[in-house]
Amino acid sequence: MTLTIRPATLADIPAITRIYGDSVTHATASFELEPPDEAEMARRMQALLDGGFPYLAAEAEGAFGGYAYASFYRTRPAYRFTVENSVYVAPEQHRRGVGRALLEALIAACEARGSRQMIAVIGDSTEQQASIGFHAALGFKHIGVLPDVGFKHGRWLDTVLMQRALGDGGTREP
Repeated sequence: MTLTIRPATLADIPAITRIYGDSVTHATASFELEPPDEAEMARRMQALLDGGFPYLAAEAEGAFGGYAYASFYRTRPAYRFTVENSVYVAPEQHRRGVGRALLEALIAACEARGSRQMIAVIGDSTEQQASIGFHAALGFKHIGVLPDVGFKHGRWLDTVLMQRALGDGGTREP
């Protein structure tokens, strides 16, 4: 399979909105209850790009395969070297290496911008075992579980926290 990772652009918003909307509607990776429209997704992308965060797209065999971005883990200044990752893959591209390629590229981009820690906030340990395993395979360590913090699709959901050092991590000052 031919797979290309590139910076995402506003032209990708329709595909990004479709993929995210499917996740919001049918899955538990996102705790949003209603899918945002294209205007909102474009606003979110632009805010991240304006903040200097990487926002990547994957093309698999000429089709839009998924996207990934980094954002603030928390907005307080002491967290400025820590990012949270988000990776979404088109349903028809699952288990084809798209997510792995996106996250590997996102890790490299975050290291290049000077980030030192990456946090994965994974919704629903029951349905998201593939995401948990995927993050572990790329060096993320299980940090903890926040039980019953979200309610979606008629049930309580937990959140799994995983963490990966970037570059020098916490071994020296930035």
